[in-house]
Order: sequence, then C-alpha cells, then structure tokens
Amino acid sequence: MWGVEAGIQLRGETLDCRGQWRLPAVASVESELEALRLSGHAALTLRTRDVDSLDLAGARLLQRLIERAEAAGVPIQLDAGDAHRRLIHLASQVHRPQTRSTRRDGLLSVIGQRSIEHVQEFRGFLAFVGEAASELLPRLLRPWTFRGRRLVNELEQAGLYAVPIVALLSFLVGMVIAYQLRSGLETYGATLFLPELLTSTILRELGPLIVAIVVAGRTASSFAAQLGTMKINEEIDALRTLGISPFDMMVLPKLLALLIALPLLTVLSGLAGILGGVLVTWMTYDQGLVEFFNRLPQGMGVRHLWLGLAKAPVFAAVIAIIGCRQGLRVQRGAEGVGRATTTAVVQAIFAVIVINAAFSILFNILGL
Repeated sequence: MWGVEAGIQLRGETLDCRGQWRLPAVASVESELEALRLSGHAALTLRTRDVDSLDLAGARLLQRLIERAEAAGVPIQLDAGDAHRRLIHLASQVHRPQTRSTRRDGLLSVIGQRSIEHVQEFRGFLAFVGEAASELLPRLLRPWTFRGRRLVNELEQAGLYAVPIVALLSFLVGMVIAYQLRSGLETYGATLFLPELLTSTILRELGPLIVAIVVAGRTASSFAAQLGTMKINEEIDALRTLGISPFDMMVLPKLLALLIALPLLTVLSGLAGILGGVLVTWMTYDQGLVEFFNRLPQGMGVRHLWLGLAKAPVFAAVIAIIGCRQGLRVQRGAEGVGRATTTAVVQAIFAVIVINAAFSILFNILGL
C-alpha cells in the first residue's frame, strides 16, 4: 500500500520505491525491506523516481538493501536521479567499515610522516603569527582602540594570579642554586664570588626560564581551554556573525596581557631567587649580608637583568600565540578541548626551551 509515508514494492525485476524516505519513516519501512525476498533473481533494478524526498537515513536503508542483494548474488542497478544517487553513495561512504591496514610502516616512512606533520604545524604557527601581527601592528598606532577592560582582566588572570607560584618557585630555586654554588666554590676557596654567580644565574637564565615555563603551563592551557570551549559552543562564529573579529576580541588582549605581565614576573622572579640565595648564605655560611650586598653590583647584575628581560617579550608572544591558536583549532567537543590544552602546554614549553637556547647562543656570539 502506498498510503504509508514510505514504501517499497517488488514488481517483476524492479524494486519500486515511493513516498517520504526520511528519518521518521525508517521504522515503518525497515520491516518491509526485511520481508523482501531478493534471491532467485538474475538482477534487480532499484527505482527511486517516485520517491518524494530522501534523507541520509533513508539513503542508508536503500544502501543496506543493495548490500544485502549483492551478498545474495543479485546485482542491483540503480534507477535514480542525480541527487538520490549522490545521497546513496554518501551513505555507502559514511557507513563503510574502515579496513585497517595490516601493513606496518617502516622507520623511514614514520620519520617522513612525522616530519611532514611538524612542518605543517610550523607553517600553521607562522600563518597565525602573521595574522596576529596584521591585527596588532595597526592597533599600536591607535592604542585607544584596545579593549581596555578585557586587557585588565587578562592581566589579572595571567599576571597577578601567577605572582605567588612564580615567587615561591624562584625563591626555592635561588636557595638550591646558592647551596650548589657554595659547595662548588668552597672546593676552590672562591666563596666570595657567590653573589656574582648567583645574580648572573638567576637574572640571566633561571629567572626568565622559570617564569616562562610556569606561564606556559598555566596560561597557555587556560587560553586553549577558553577559546576551545567558545569554539565548540559556536561563540566564535557568533562573534564573526556580529562583525567582531575574534582576534580583536579574544586574542589581542591575551597577547598584550602576556607582553606586559611576563617582564614584570621576570623581575619578581629575579628578586625572589636572589632573596632565596641571600637567606641561605646568611643562615648557613659565615658571609655577612652587608658583604653579600656589597658584592652584588660587581656581579654586573643590571646587565644580566636586561639580558633576561630581553627574552621575556619573545616568550610571552610565543606562549600566547600557541595557546590561542590551539584553542581556535578545536573541532570535536570536550575531547578536542582536552587535546588542544595538552598540545598547547607541550608546544609552549618546548618552544620556550628552544628559544632560551637560541638566546644563549646569540648572547655568546655577541659577547654579552
């Protein structure tokens, strides 16, 4: 009977479909399909010319019918319009079981694939840097166009809330460095040089590196999670629909906040690290505090402080860009957000260590 929404009838060698082959009719027509006896025919023709409408659920039913006939040794010829053919073909592609290759790739193949992935990732990073620069540089000429309230909020989140952990870690690292340096210097009777070595080590290398790693782990993941959640909630698309650039609204305030906060945290880290070293020197050894502080300027602490501060803006830009980029790339729900957060942290810490090594080589070449 053709009174139902969807129906199929076997007439001779033709399977004649009619009606609305859509999701609501799947349950009613499925039993008809199961009742069809396909064996005993040399070939069949599946005709959908009288189907009023067809969606993916209906197309999947027809594709299952074709597969069932072919399994019974009865080839089916499709008599359908182009739209129905494309939809049935799409159903066959979507539900086709994935055949997992049993062939194992060789070592060179794996290395090549990984290399291509890393090159593509780096190209994507550079493209994002260019996009961020094209948005940021014109704004620097018109600073009144920055979103001040959002910038202050990002400064609070990325900078102010990071002060306790940065200060505590730097203080503890300063204590450890003072212990290790003092033990080594005592061997050569050169403990008087402890202030110089402590300040240069903390201000030039460890202070900026500690801050960058803490911010990379804390803030890059926060940026990726926030933007990723907005992406899957379609808030990013909503901003674009309203004519608001996501870069202007979300990325630039985060980037500027880190460019401001990281140098300040670097100064704080240096002071806390030196304080930890001073405390160890005062409590454990016979060197007085007055003598320690008198020797601090001789360690060229100011020069090392500026060299350490020179790294901070680079660390800040890389961390912000990696975190924001990974957040805007999220595609698959909560799983995608988690993956983006992890990737942002790993990439940011890796980039910080590589950049720090590059700065060390550059400073050595320049004789700084």
